[in-house]
Amino acid sequence: MEPEQIIIQPILTEKSTLLAEQGKYVFKVAKKATKNEIKKAVGKIFKVKVKDVNIINISSKTRRRGRQVGKKSGFKKAIVTLYEGEKIEELLKG
Repeated sequence: MEPEQIIIQPILTEKSTLLAEQGKYVFKVAKKATKNEIKKAVGKIFKVKVKDVNIINISSKTRRRGRQVGKKSGFKKAIVTLYEGEKIEELLKG
């Protein structure tokens, strides 16, 4: 897989912004991506050295609107820790 196919989008929330101050960045990634692939993709796209990758599978959830029942799709989330002194400036500009 290409790095652009592995990293789908950054997740920018209040909690992820606080993690960014500690050198941890949160991304929505492809369902089939492994820790090694995510590590290489982030390193190649943002030109940083990645220390660690943690993965969280967010499960799909049922949503209702009146009588109609739908499903919200799940996704895979990766928390990427960088070495000290490394930053991803593009995400913090927002």
